[in-house]
Amino acid sequence: MNKYNEEIRRYEQEAEDRYDDYDDDNFDTGLEGQDSYDEDSYEEVEYVGEEESYDDDSYDSYAQNSIGKINPNDRTLTITINNTSGADAEAIVFGGNEGAAQPAGVTVVVQESSHNEVREESKANPFKIQGMKMSVSDPLQFDNVWAILRRSASGARNSHPYQPRNATSPQNTDPKLIDDASFEMDVTGQDSIRFLQKAGVKTTLTFTIKARVDMGNVLEGRNVAEVATAPRPTGLPQIDLAKQKPSNVFGVKPKPKMVVRKVVRRPVAGKPGHKRLLKKRRMS
Repeated sequence: MNKYNEEIRRYEQEAEDRYDDYDDDNFDTGLEGQDSYDEDSYEEVEYVGEEESYDDDSYDSYAQNSIGKINPNDRTLTITINNTSGADAEAIVFGGNEGAAQPAGVTVVVQESSHNEVREESKANPFKIQGMKMSVSDPLQFDNVWAILRRSASGARNSHPYQPRNATSPQNTDPKLIDDASFEMDVTGQDSIRFLQKAGVKTTLTFTIKARVDMGNVLEGRNVAEVATAPRPTGLPQIDLAKQKPSNVFGVKPKPKMVVRKVVRRPVAGKPGHKRLLKKRRMS
C-alpha cells in the first residue's frame, strides 16, 4: 500500500470514528420512530397508595405562614331559640351588619357566648359552617323552610332556601333530632338565617365550624386562615371511631402507615424512539 492510499485510509478511519460512534450518534437517520422500545422514550410514573394513607399532620406548620388548625374544642356554636309569643314568628340567626332585633317573644341564645358577640365577631372574623344538628320540641318545626340570606349595604339581597325536613329519616330513632353533615354556610356580617319559629316550640341548633379567619394572627406574622382538621363528631361511635386517627402520645407521633410504591413505565406521547443505524465498515 503506497503512501497515498495510507493517507486516504487514515481519513476514512478518522471519519468513521467521529460520526459512527454508537453512544454519541445524535443525527437523524430518516428512520425515526421504527424502534418503539427505545428507553429514551419512556418515563416513570409513581402511584402512591390510598388517599387516606398520608398523615395530615405532616403538612401542618410547613412554613411560618402556613394555615393554622382550629382547636377541636373551639369550633362549636350551640344556639337555642324559643318563641313564647303565642304565635309563629320569624327568628333571625346571625346577621351582624344588619343587627335586626328579634320579634316580641322570640329569644336567640348562644350557649358558648352570646348572640351579639357572635354577630360582632363574624364581621371581622368570618367563618364557614359545615355540619348542623337540629333538635326541636315539636317535629312539625322541621316543616318550616329556612331562608339563608346575604344582604349587602347597597341593598342587594341573595337568598336560597334550606329544608330541614330533607334530613329526616324513618330510620332515625329520635324524630325530634336531625343531623345534616352536608349543611354548609359562610357566615360574615352580611349573612343570616331566617325561619318561622312555631309558638311554644324550642329549637336548638348545633353548628360545626370548618374554617375561619383570625385577624389576630397578623400580630404574630401568621396566616389569618384556620382550618379544622379533626373529623366532625356524629354521636355514633361506629362512625366516629372509624374516622378518628391515632393521636400523639407524649409528643411521639404514631407509626406512619407503610405505602407500597408502584412504578409504571409508559411511552411518552409525541416522543417516538430513535433507531440508530451504523455504517458498515470496510475491512482492510
